[in-house]
Amino acid sequence: MTDPGRIRANNEDTIAIDAPLGLALLADGMGGYNGGEVASGMAIALLQASFGRWLAHAGPQANPRAIRRALQAGTDEANAAILEAGVANTQLQGMGTTLVLAAFAPQRVIVGHIGDSRCYRLRDRQLELLTRDHSLLQEQLDAGTITLEQAAQSPHRNLVTRALGIERHVELELHEHDVQVDDLFLLCSDGLSEMVSDEQIFTLLLQDGALAEKASILVAAANENGGRDNISVVLAYGAARTSPGLKPE
Repeated sequence: MTDPGRIRANNEDTIAIDAPLGLALLADGMGGYNGGEVASGMAIALLQASFGRWLAHAGPQANPRAIRRALQAGTDEANAAILEAGVANTQLQGMGTTLVLAAFAPQRVIVGHIGDSRCYRLRDRQLELLTRDHSLLQEQLDAGTITLEQAAQSPHRNLVTRALGIERHVELELHEHDVQVDDLFLLCSDGLSEMVSDEQIFTLLLQDGALAEKASILVAAANENGGRDNISVVLAYGAARTSPGLKPE
């Protein structure tokens, strides 16, 4: 689910779920005019198409190392295309986008990200953040130059240190995680994570209901807390549910 929020007139986020590919994607665009929308849309469309072509050739039994290479290759292709579009159209100059993705396979998932869009995993009533923001704020926290309390009030909260479409090369940070039955994965833009605390996200994800209901609840919570940015969430179970009568969603 994606929503413009309460402040912005347009939505620069793009999301996609490709069940046959086992791929979930989310991008949060940035840039003047309509640049953010263009950058995020290009990133998702190109990466989805690239990974689809590769998987059709490699087959479903491709090993994790090959999957990582394919995801980075697709990211490189999208990065170059966004850069070239910005050069060709002055109104799109300087546009870029974050990216977070999850590529699912039996008993495992490969999570990749660029920027401050995030991936969480809810398992056994514990919420774990699987990504680490590529942001100035995170670097300051890691260096110990600011506290968590100071970070919450920082004017630099939205300054990312890595994004698609800004430089000639960008590394997609990739990590592999095991997947257990009932694991619930959440991909989100900072429009959610900036407006809703991890504690509140955890509480809302624990509520009963289908994934569409949980997505609506999360977006509503971000809007209730101010909705200062576009809000996007992607929810996916990593393996079949154990509850009687429920199928994987």
